[in-house]
Amino acid sequence: MPETPNMNYINELSAGSEEFKQKIITIMKKEFPEEKKEFLTNYNNQVFLKTAENVHKLKHKIGMLGLENGYRVAIDFEDELKQHNSQLFQEFMLILNSIENFLKTI
Repeated sequence: MPETPNMNYINELSAGSEEFKQKIITIMKKEFPEEKKEFLTNYNNQVFLKTAENVHKLKHKIGMLGLENGYRVAIDFEDELKQHNSQLFQEFMLILNSIENFLKTI
């Protein structure tokens, strides 16, 4: 069964503060599309070290949305990119797309 993003960590982090929770959501909704776009630009231009940096940034959002396996994939993909290898690209894109869809619902 594929992993799906969730709000568990964000709910825990906000400790009942709806205002804080909304701030996190607002930041995620603003930053995620920009970071995904930059990631894809660097990937398509085969700038592997910059792409690895983009994955590093995105990895934290993946973790915040409760995607434990996705977080591990991001770690492995980041390491791969540093070796000019992109085998995990398709799997990483599935994770990003699931996050993108999830952010539209919250």
